[in-house]
Amino acid sequence: MQELLGHRRTTRRGGAGSSDDFNKYRSKTVKAADLFVCALQHEGVEVAFGVPGEENIDLIDAFRRSTIRLVITRHEQTAAFMAATFGRLTGRAGVCFATLGPGALNLTTPAAYALLGGMPLVMVTGQRKILSSREGHFQSVDVIATMTPLTKASRRITNGDGIPSLVRDAFRVAERERPGPVHLELPEDVAAETVDALPLLARSESVSPIAASEMIDQAADLIVKADAPLLMVGASASRPGLSEALSDFVRRVRIPFFNTQMGKGAVSCASDLYMGTAALTERDYVHRAIDDADLIVAIGHDTVEKPPFIMDARRSKVLHVGHIPAAVEEVYFPAAELVGDIGRNLRLLADRVEGKLPRADALLHLREDILARVANRADESRFPLTPQRIVHDVRKAMPKDGIVCLDNGIYKIWFARNYRTDVANTLLLDNALATMGAGLPSAMAAAMVHPERHVLAVCGDGGFMMNAQDLETAIRLGINLVVLIIRDDGYGMIRWKQAVEGLPEFGATFGNPDFDLLAKAHGASGTSVVDADGLVPALVTAFQSGGVHVVTVPVDYSENLTVLVDELCNDNGVRSR
Repeated sequence: MQELLGHRRTTRRGGAGSSDDFNKYRSKTVKAADLFVCALQHEGVEVAFGVPGEENIDLIDAFRRSTIRLVITRHEQTAAFMAATFGRLTGRAGVCFATLGPGALNLTTPAAYALLGGMPLVMVTGQRKILSSREGHFQSVDVIATMTPLTKASRRITNGDGIPSLVRDAFRVAERERPGPVHLELPEDVAAETVDALPLLARSESVSPIAASEMIDQAADLIVKADAPLLMVGASASRPGLSEALSDFVRRVRIPFFNTQMGKGAVSCASDLYMGTAALTERDYVHRAIDDADLIVAIGHDTVEKPPFIMDARRSKVLHVGHIPAAVEEVYFPAAELVGDIGRNLRLLADRVEGKLPRADALLHLREDILARVANRADESRFPLTPQRIVHDVRKAMPKDGIVCLDNGIYKIWFARNYRTDVANTLLLDNALATMGAGLPSAMAAAMVHPERHVLAVCGDGGFMMNAQDLETAIRLGINLVVLIIRDDGYGMIRWKQAVEGLPEFGATFGNPDFDLLAKAHGASGTSVVDADGLVPALVTAFQSGGVHVVTVPVDYSENLTVLVDELCNDNGVRSR
């Protein structure tokens, strides 16, 4: 079906021509499912994740005749989390698929994950026949309506002739700023119909505009006049390929910076200007610098993240530098905005202010004490291990370009505060939807995108068990992956919140399986850490051995109160949130 593609092309990740397996189909007509998969190839798709069903068997069969690698997962959530992480790491939309009804509904949490997290994703669901059906309303759910508030667009394909334009537009919408998920529904009778072999539409690569000169002048004036400026690196600053421009801006202006949880690594934490991470909304040690700043330059901040600070109109001003205009909220209302291509706008801004900022380092004297307090007790030898020691040992075991993928739990705050990143997108966490169950699938996708790197999934025992069945998928894929389970036999975040509010602990504990045996039952290796010095060698051995390994470590979460409540309360006068 060479005529479908118009011409031979190179896939976006450097593969061979995308139409090779379709060349034998040279008729003037083709099944709509084949046209759909050929359109995916034309977009450069090399892998698709999903679960088969009766209503998408023609789509599955079309994948069989394509160059796209089909990854069958054990749950639709895993498929979509993996595809979203592909989008997060590459900047190009990942692809997942499911059948109708219950299969489609299992994509709703990952859809919200990608929407709030700004991850490009194309989700394809099946549906019963729409022209006629002898099954009544069996398994019938209005998936279009369900997905509409969870996606950038949700559309049904009603005839095969519309496939080229609908697929092209789905990828265009998913990948443009702000990136996110797009849903396409392909009913089984539409997928099976015969259509003309239509030419596909060429990809159009868009370039973000730069801000007007007067806006750059206004931003420069704010920075030059500031007595205590501070940079904040947010979630949208972690886009692929943006790290170099950000780092260059920091080097040129020499203003201290901190990052939000999802902005970690966009500028190296090894910089002598790094002030820490805002893992809490207020009253952490880094907030000493935030509270003293009279201007915060918020680069790539997205208000879907839990607020890194609460704005006070009577004190600091905020300059918003983003791909898109700021979302004005009760806690975020910038005084000025610089909208467009972040990298190019920062370069133009640096041209205006470089060498003109005698007070750029006004807050830098706070740095040493902030970082020392955050790292306090990181090498304690008590067992079970403290969260600080776990983060310390993981950092020791991971190379600089190793990727750590966090599930969601109280340990995420400790990794956000304490884990130092030197390379962009090497600490993947979700501080937007903050869903449990995404850590393992995210790490599996990262291991596929970067097979040359060490990849570690860090999960609480609660979050791990939500998608533990896909250990089998990881083994079947033949990837190298280490999974660290932090065990406290309960929902640690909820226990902490109950303690902060003065409530008795209730309804947040559970039992656990033997994780070593669970790993071995799936075909992986399982190891439990039994002493204070056992975590680093367990991780190192697991990485050296290759394959899939599960390492379990018990945690002493009394530090949640000792540090995150009592110490911050004593030092700052109020409780942290």
